Amino acid sequence: MQKTFGMFSFFTGAGFLDLGFESAGFHAVCANEIDPSFAKIYRYSRERMGLAPPDSGLQEESIANFLDVPERRAWLQERLGDARDRFSLVGFIGGPPCPDFSVAGKQAGATGRHGILSQIYMDAICAYRPDFFIFENVKGLLKTAKHRAFFDAIVEQAHKAGYATDWRLLNALFYGAAQDRERVILFGVRRDSLRPDAVDDGGGLIGVPWETAQTHSRDEIASVPWPSRDGFAEDVPRTKPANVPEELTVEHWFRKNDVENHPNSGDFFTPRAGLAKMRRFDEGDDSKKCYKRLHRWRYSPTAAYGNNEVHLHPYKARRLSVAETLAIQSLPKSFALPPDVSLSAKFKTIGNGVPYLLAKGVAEAVRTFLEREARP
Repeated sequence: MQKTFGMFSFFTGAGFLDLGFESAGFHAVCANEIDPSFAKIYRYSRERMGLAPPDSGLQEESIANFLDVPERRAWLQERLGDARDRFSLVGFIGGPPCPDFSVAGKQAGATGRHGILSQIYMDAICAYRPDFFIFENVKGLLKTAKHRAFFDAIVEQAHKAGYATDWRLLNALFYGAAQDRERVILFGVRRDSLRPDAVDDGGGLIGVPWETAQTHSRDEIASVPWPSRDGFAEDVPRTKPANVPEELTVEHWFRKNDVENHPNSGDFFTPRAGLAKMRRFDEGDDSKKCYKRLHRWRYSPTAAYGNNEVHLHPYKARRLSVAETLAIQSLPKSFALPPDVSLSAKFKTIGNGVPYLLAKGVAEAVRTFLEREARP
């Protein structure tokens, strides 16, 4: 019998991670997002794409409520029970806010205002014990002894709660997105849901096919003769250099998503000081901490549109538009944001999101593993 999969999403944001999992065959049971602007974007974009809302809707509240408020804990427990009656396996997916672990942040770690949400998410997983879970976060979790100790601790917490786990540091480039964005993906499955030979002696999952949907390898990407810089010339065409894979370039995704005619094409910040500063940076000069101009025939640096980081259009004297950043996040052309949400909220939720193709690739690996290794 074919297995079916339900999912509960936490820290949903605009729903990029959810969309990737739904595209891979997972069914949206419930979503959770506390920010009202992000929740509005989530609902609008799904309606525009013709996607039904999750069965139990989008819950606009803190994830902590599902641990601390008896009525909300009972509500979620009931929804989980209903889902288990309908699906072969039910999981939690989520990427808790990551600024406190980011290499560009203040390094507050697990005790920071955002960092503590990672612990709360793992506590919720261990309390409700879904059949599987996905925990997504920044590579900063691995970069300092303090952060790595916290990551190791939540992995051990999952093991003690009866989960076998595997994790990888994955790059969106591996899956065909035109963005150098690395993310830690921790995947856990209840041991009592698995065949015995799917778990090693240390509690690790055996044979998770992370490469299932990868279109490019790290070595292949590193060997490409990517262009470095060209002088800025507004609206001047430039031919793609030989041996550069077009599908990993900013320009390919701008064309693919028809960004000039996208509903969010006019959504971009206009500098108060005029356009002069927008012309100072060469095409491809992303070496500065603040202003980074993308190169049309190269991939984008990590889509971080806050903390004074400004990404400039390759060949226009302006910042990137919302339509262009959605393309860099590899969203489908039909994905759009509502007109009545602030520009700051739009760019923040886009920058927070998991690139769609990365999310879809992870989901396909998870599905393949569960179909093969979960007990009948």
